[in-house]
Amino acid sequence: MQKRMLSYLFWGIAAYVLFGGILFGCQRSLMYHPNQTVPEPAAYGLLDVSLERIETEGPYKLLAWWRRPRSADTPLIVYFHGNAGHLGHRAEKIRPLLNSGYGVLLVSYRYNAGAGGAPSEAGLYADGRAAMQFVTQSGIATERVVLYGESLGTAVAVKMANEHNVAAVILEAPYTSIADVAQKHYWYLPAKFLVLDKFNTAAMIGGVGAPLLIVHGDRDAIIPAAFGRALFSMAEEPKEAVFIPDAGHNDLHQHGVAGYVDAFLKRHEISR
Repeated sequence: MQKRMLSYLFWGIAAYVLFGGILFGCQRSLMYHPNQTVPEPAAYGLLDVSLERIETEGPYKLLAWWRRPRSADTPLIVYFHGNAGHLGHRAEKIRPLLNSGYGVLLVSYRYNAGAGGAPSEAGLYADGRAAMQFVTQSGIATERVVLYGESLGTAVAVKMANEHNVAAVILEAPYTSIADVAQKHYWYLPAKFLVLDKFNTAAMIGGVGAPLLIVHGDRDAIIPAAFGRALFSMAEEPKEAVFIPDAGHNDLHQHGVAGYVDAFLKRHEISR
């Protein structure tokens, strides 16, 4: 009986280690979901938005949708999206912002839309810097830029806010770190110690000096709102947060987020 129990224990530990090893080896496939679609803005009714290619470190050619602000007093929103999908999936999210006159640079990452690269934390930060360089080369000062991060892209937005003097930062469904989120989902493994791309937003949020807005859905099962609340508590003033009771992870735009963004920018006199 004792030998049988020891055998069960051995094979149980072996299966646990093997499962953990498989997850470790496949983690970037689980975290990033490449999509090589190259959507045209016009196909989504955005007739005044142009399709651009932005060179990033590598060099790779990032896909971006671009429209200048309609007036000199209106900011440009630089939008870093989440880990999956393509730019067309964000058309309904940016449409109200465009209709309000804001400029928008909606930029994808090196692993999407035929850009030619592979995903990594360092690579996404390099893509963020390439987007900011595109903005300045287009004659728009970073002081007129509002950084908008969605899900995975929230860390990219916060990183850029640490490196540039910007007008405001908006974070949709943010997290303290990807390692923390991984530990939440894989509670039975030492997941936080195995994550390669940690995206430690908590370590960077204190470096955001611009007005900050966090928007999160209380029914978010992918990045629970507890992470957004924790990050908000770590941030410096001025800061605001909206936690929407009936919203999940992917439907925030259906709960009036664009209106919250517009009101926030007007309250802080970023948009006139």
